[in-house]
Amino acid sequence: MVRSVVSCVAWVTKGAAKEEPEKVKLDKEQLEKLIKEAKEQLDDAEAEDQDVGAENGGAVGGSNVDDELAEYDLDHYDDEPDMDGGSKNLVDSLAGLTMYADEDDDPYITIKDEDEEDIEDFKIKPSDNLILVGKAEEECSNLEIFVYNEADDILYCHHDIMLSAFPLALEWLNFDPGEDKPGNFVAVGNMTPVIEIWDLDLVDSVEPAFTLGEYQMKKKKKKSKEKVDSHKDAVLDLSWNRHARNVLASASADHTVALWDLSQGKTVSVLKQHTDKVQTLEWHPFEAQSLLTGAFDKNVKVFDCRKADQAHMNWSFNGEIERVLWNHFSPYNFLASTDKGYVYYMDVRQQQAIFTLSAHSEAVTGLALSSQIPGCLVTTSADKNVKVWDIQNNKPECVLSKDFKMGALTCVHCCPDEAAVMATGGEKEGLRVFDIMAYTAVANHFGNRELVVVDMAVNSTSSQASAVMEEDGAVAVEDVTMETEAANTEQSDSQVVGGTKKKKKKKKKKS
Repeated sequence: MVRSVVSCVAWVTKGAAKEEPEKVKLDKEQLEKLIKEAKEQLDDAEAEDQDVGAENGGAVGGSNVDDELAEYDLDHYDDEPDMDGGSKNLVDSLAGLTMYADEDDDPYITIKDEDEEDIEDFKIKPSDNLILVGKAEEECSNLEIFVYNEADDILYCHHDIMLSAFPLALEWLNFDPGEDKPGNFVAVGNMTPVIEIWDLDLVDSVEPAFTLGEYQMKKKKKKSKEKVDSHKDAVLDLSWNRHARNVLASASADHTVALWDLSQGKTVSVLKQHTDKVQTLEWHPFEAQSLLTGAFDKNVKVFDCRKADQAHMNWSFNGEIERVLWNHFSPYNFLASTDKGYVYYMDVRQQQAIFTLSAHSEAVTGLALSSQIPGCLVTTSADKNVKVWDIQNNKPECVLSKDFKMGALTCVHCCPDEAAVMATGGEKEGLRVFDIMAYTAVANHFGNRELVVVDMAVNSTSSQASAVMEEDGAVAVEDVTMETEAANTEQSDSQVVGGTKKKKKKKKKKS
């Protein structure tokens, strides 16, 4: 049985996607370019493996093995003879699998008329959300784009994209560096130092729209291709600045946080204050300069990115930081979770935690606040459980605890347009979209609470961004409302116990 793992999830707001996405069509020259680039990467990887083998005393491969296999000519095992007895060119082989500009010319298509239902499913309505899902199956990694419509009770996979490496983080971007108008892109962080940016309005893409950073070349006989502004290790999390729309922050296993100018495709600042892998980060929902970060060094920091080298706050916790999250209903407050199963609720103006939850028995891998229900918090964990909490008035209460039978859960995110709809991923069964109000206990508890729509709308054009990049690499903004004094937090582990309640599941139409 093939094991499928959903490692990360992100939402796209309603109306952001094109109603009819474009389909990519490659010509022979583009195919040759892609094949050449892929071959170079494979050659570099093979050279690195050989270097490792040499360092290990020839444990990888060897001349004797090569001599024994040579007689089988495995390098040409898959070659097919052409009409003249030669071998088929790889470009020609792949070209036969690509899409014809006119389907009437494609000999492999025997049914020319598309089904009306397929045509309708290909269109994306203004009332549809998209759900972006980072997924891995054995050696294959994919980005799946789902269409979700709460009113019509619809959920199906619209198309998918093959990724070059295991996905670790997804972040939607309503910014197009090539156009003076909103875009529909996703930034993908993976096990490499390179961030891939994909255009979600293009179907059948075989390469990103652009990338940030480059691979490090370790071959001694070649000059390193690594840019000064590249990460040196995996990219673990991403956060797009909704007020400085050309700014993307990335957290890396190389212990750094990079601030990228998407318009130029390069970093303008690198934050090096953490001493271990930076696991999580998030821009403040209302302040362009304030960045929240958490790392395996057990510290959470808030940076004033106008002068990040001098101005940041710090809290130390008893455990590696898994997730951080600003409270968009209360801008001075944030949450932080650890690998010990605790969730801390903090105020940036004080040292001690407002309260501490012993939320799960294992790492708390996901934190999500309802987009419109104040005080409604959802957590996921490696202990396989999802829990719904009420943290209103700083008096936390567990309302629901549920095991979806998905194995260890990896993440959870709330729909930006629906108050109670959550998406989570796990080690089994892939994506799960659920409405917390479908559970009686949650509906009874939050049903009468007034919904609050918080205005976090992004600016429509890059010229309206409230932050710009200064020459020294800092993010320049007008106001700072947060203190910049360092603070160390002392925690008291107060336990909150939740129970399992009855459920009422909503059916979804799947493809």
